[in-house]
Amino acid sequence: MKIIIFGATGGVGQSVVKQALEQGYEVTAFVRTPDKLKVTGEKLTVVQGDAFHVEQVAAAIAGHDAVVSCLGSNQGMKKSADLQTMAKNIVAGMQQHGVKRIVYTASAGINDELPGIGGKLMMGVLKQVLIDHRAAVDAIQEAGLTYTIVRPMGLTNDSFSGQYRESEEGVPGKSKTIPRADVAHFIVKALGNAEYENKSVGIAT
Repeated sequence: MKIIIFGATGGVGQSVVKQALEQGYEVTAFVRTPDKLKVTGEKLTVVQGDAFHVEQVAAAIAGHDAVVSCLGSNQGMKKSADLQTMAKNIVAGMQQHGVKRIVYTASAGINDELPGIGGKLMMGVLKQVLIDHRAAVDAIQEAGLTYTIVRPMGLTNDSFSGQYRESEEGVPGKSKTIPRADVAHFIVKALGNAEYENKSVGIAT
């Protein structure tokens, strides 16, 4: 399988690049700043571009079997449509080139699913990012693509464990965090596993 990864220089994105290469995938990393990508490999192609430019996104998607988005927003608590805009550009590129499979990394809370007072507080803090992720997910789901939506709990830089829980409804258990490397592990696993198609999955350690 030949995959293209958007947001490949972020913490989750770099781990996806690394683990996908280890699994034998042909990987294209679509990045704004190539110097930030610290992963190398014989089956790795680096394409410099901007996910806000629909033509660059579409050109990069051509010839791939699947798309992974690890894109994030740097707008903090400000109202933004950045994630929605980038997702719509990816969807348009996929439709243009007949690519059906996408794994999109969103966040726990996009379904208003974080429990308790702590959950409500966290969703309040992340309100604008969650709204933007939700709009991006809606764009993907409405396009008729074969999707997996990943909803990780709070991301950490802890070492890879391979031990995490999954839940289609709500959040899995009481853990509030998950290592970025474990999120990447789930993404690579979901790419090659039909049981995760057209599902939204919450993950936590």
